[in-house]
Amino acid sequence: MSYVSDVLEDLKKKSENQPEFIQAATEILESIEPVFEKHPEYQKAGLLERYVEPERIVIFRVPWIDDEGKVRVNKGYRIQFNSAIGPYKGGLRFHESVNLSIIKFLGFEQILKNSLTGMNIGGGKGGSDFNPKGKSDNEIMRFCQSFMTELYNYIGPDTDVPAGDIGVGSREVGFLFGQYNRISNEHHCVLTGSGLEYGGSLVRTEATGYGLVYITEEALKQRNDSFQGKTVVVSGSGNVAIYAAEKAIMLGAKVIAMSDSSGYIYDENGIQIPFIKEIKEINYGRISEYLDYFDDENLTAKFVEGSNNIWDLKCDIAFPCATQNELDGDSARKLVSNNVKYLSEGANMPCTLEATEILQKAGVVYLPGKAANAGGVATSALEMAQRSSKLCWSFEEVDSRLKAIMVNIYHCIDQAAKEYGFEENYVIGSNIAGFIKVANAMMAQGVV
Repeated sequence: MSYVSDVLEDLKKKSENQPEFIQAATEILESIEPVFEKHPEYQKAGLLERYVEPERIVIFRVPWIDDEGKVRVNKGYRIQFNSAIGPYKGGLRFHESVNLSIIKFLGFEQILKNSLTGMNIGGGKGGSDFNPKGKSDNEIMRFCQSFMTELYNYIGPDTDVPAGDIGVGSREVGFLFGQYNRISNEHHCVLTGSGLEYGGSLVRTEATGYGLVYITEEALKQRNDSFQGKTVVVSGSGNVAIYAAEKAIMLGAKVIAMSDSSGYIYDENGIQIPFIKEIKEINYGRISEYLDYFDDENLTAKFVEGSNNIWDLKCDIAFPCATQNELDGDSARKLVSNNVKYLSEGANMPCTLEATEILQKAGVVYLPGKAANAGGVATSALEMAQRSSKLCWSFEEVDSRLKAIMVNIYHCIDQAAKEYGFEENYVIGSNIAGFIKVANAMMAQGVV
């Protein structure tokens, strides 16, 4: 067995009850094996054994009181995975599915994603098994204040700068920041995705979705193609999905379907994004409510229960933007049979390993999440730069910087794939390009 295989097998034994983490580690480690053949000094330094272990794992209880006066207790997490190239950076996820395996897989992916942005930020992730859905604003505030009271001990502007993720939007970030500010008595940039009123950046809301489209646009451009006239299917209807759909439409595409956990809406004439924004960002409603915006004479959309079935639809471009492992082998085979040409991941690891293999073998241009959805964390780093310099850039300036970062990511992963003999394999290209920067920083800093 090779050095990388030995490390991976050992990791599987140590983390056998962490399937999401092992899935991410398997995909990444198997693809970077050629790097160790070219750089034997990495093996001599025991670099990979250190790389796969988080620098710090913090697990804590989060007690809070609901509106009925009952004491509730959730579990909180923060994984500080790798700080070789900069302070830990990565979102907080509030969802009942959150566990150690999911937070570790997200943090492990975040190392490479942050590296690919070209910004000096390390990899981290966190969250809780608390679900904001169905909770009052006061309940969410009390939970966030309790969560931050403990997390405060481990974060800071030059140590660890969290942001939002699933279940953590501007409301939650505001409550978290308010409690941090109250404890520290200092107005630090310690949470990105903040409101514009207290130091946030323009484009941050749109960043992940816009970035997803920008990197896909560059892939299209390199093939003398464009979004003009393309049909697009977007899973999810959260922040990433909404703004990916919006930007794709701006570039001439037609988004024909979007989903949430209850099912999906389909309209061959194209989804109208302003209605989706009102449902999801203002009313916090269900995707099926989209049909209520039309009278019977003008209704061309339909709602279909079961969100996974969205991949049965014929499209040119697929954007899985919902959650991890939402797109399995059967869904990938359906997409291929319907002649999908491009798939870019808006969510973190939305395709299973089987689905990834099927899509790549079929020649689909496949852009993995660690590259394709890096626009969010890239703009978070731009937010950090603005706040540290006490400046506020215009929407156009931030958007221009975001686009330049995403175009650069495409060419970095394309070049790495070609250099190691895996042309157009952007999974391997992303893993290698992101890993080498972190590996060289770790080598320079010694065994720490």
